[in-house]
Amino acid sequence: MIDLYYWPTPNGKKVTILLEELGLDYTVKTCNIGKGDQFADDFLDISPNNRMPAMVDHHPIGGGKPIAVFESGSMMMYIAEKEARFWPQDIRTKYAVNQWVMWQMANQGPKTGERGHFRRLEDSQGDQSYALTRFSDEVNRLYGVLNQRLYEQPYLAGKDYTIADMICYPWAAGWEIQGQDINDFKYFKRWFEELSERPAVQRGMAVGSDLTIDLDALSEQQKAELRAMLYNQRARPVRERQHSRI
Repeated sequence: MIDLYYWPTPNGKKVTILLEELGLDYTVKTCNIGKGDQFADDFLDISPNNRMPAMVDHHPIGGGKPIAVFESGSMMMYIAEKEARFWPQDIRTKYAVNQWVMWQMANQGPKTGERGHFRRLEDSQGDQSYALTRFSDEVNRLYGVLNQRLYEQPYLAGKDYTIADMICYPWAAGWEIQGQDINDFKYFKRWFEELSERPAVQRGMAVGSDLTIDLDALSEQQKAELRAMLYNQRARPVRERQHSRI
């Protein structure tokens, strides 16, 4: 059984898509990032970067004590390797998958997230026009990278659907709010629409749909407190360990 520490963001949904595709039993452990659950000591024992998702596998291969894994790409590799599905292990295909998993973690997610960050500020912290242009253009470039790859082959790592596709889909699902026109990217659109029809993708994307924070219902003071907690974080003091959850 896998405990999944989760909040319904694109990073969380990458992992639920894989779990749903595999038909695995898992328990969602809510990690409400709007309330600061990601800073709790028990969670930091699992995910020292104070970010979700994270997971604990209570039945790892070979037995023994549970295994904790953080970072969505690493989690997906762990799960796919354990189940021997969606991540072929022959050297060529394995690294075809790996490079797109790394691409998503280093490029698509961070750059799209930065665009969203500066859009949400809406000049409340001064003129954001350069940052918005910078990251909007970069997001557009990344859609072009996907489009070129998907012109060359049906899926990101080749002829088969893998974790490389699953990890990219949730961030691509926000193409409209990201200021992109899906019709500008013919081959990406074909891939995106195909994945959108997969029942497991639909189920994975729906996990935790009742957990979202309604920002419109927050007062200006509450919004300011939320920004203060989530933005501009600096190093935290070393935690003296009294125990370890894992």
